[in-house]
Amino acid sequence: MTEGGTDPQAATWQKGPFADERERERPLSQRPGDGSVRRADLQRDQTVRQWGPVTPSATQIGRAESPEADLSESVRRLHEERHSATAGHSSRMHRLDKLRISHALCNDLSLTPWQRDRVVGIMADLDLTAFGSQRAIPKVALVAIRHVVDRERERHLGLHDDEWIRGLSPDQLDELYDQFRSITDEQSFSELVTKHGLDVTSLNRLRRVLVEQLREQGLEDAVYGRNPYRDPNLPSLDARRVDDADEQ
Repeated sequence: MTEGGTDPQAATWQKGPFADERERERPLSQRPGDGSVRRADLQRDQTVRQWGPVTPSATQIGRAESPEADLSESVRRLHEERHSATAGHSSRMHRLDKLRISHALCNDLSLTPWQRDRVVGIMADLDLTAFGSQRAIPKVALVAIRHVVDRERERHLGLHDDEWIRGLSPDQLDELYDQFRSITDEQSFSELVTKHGLDVTSLNRLRRVLVEQLREQGLEDAVYGRNPYRDPNLPSLDARRVDDADEQ
């Protein structure tokens, strides 16, 4: 045993191809602070990787053997998601981007929790291919927000009931439609629409595409994080958690 409490015959750093043959093998130490790496050693390791993995079975992913060497074909296939280990990664990331961007736009427009969950639920599984050159996530998300909010306001006034509408007089219809306020009339929504290169004409056209896709893809009643088959007469799990916390 040495003075520091380490055995000279203990495990040592594995010497790489660029190590000095005259340099002695440095013993590993477990004293406090010995796990830190000196700045010079860190820079040298990042440049030429002087020290290889201690474990022989360890893998080196995404790094060439030397600054002059090139990556292997298997590593390139891994980076380009052509490897079987990363199958479906791009689809998962695209879905997460739709959730993240839609949620951010809903928060920016101060939508209610129900309206936000409706928009995110639609965007989560919506195929954007049918929107053509306008299939950017922020654009489609704004169209979904306009559709969800306006549809809810229409139902609040009864404008969705065609049979009831046909029984009203022209004066009653004018008064009813005067009460309706679309989200497109709000300044915050108009600023976002202009920022992402949309206008009223494109919003109307893309909304027709959205309604058709919701019907074809079965997303008319989609709500993110909510089970449409849950019995509304039973308390939700969130309510139970609140009651348990109050009791404690």
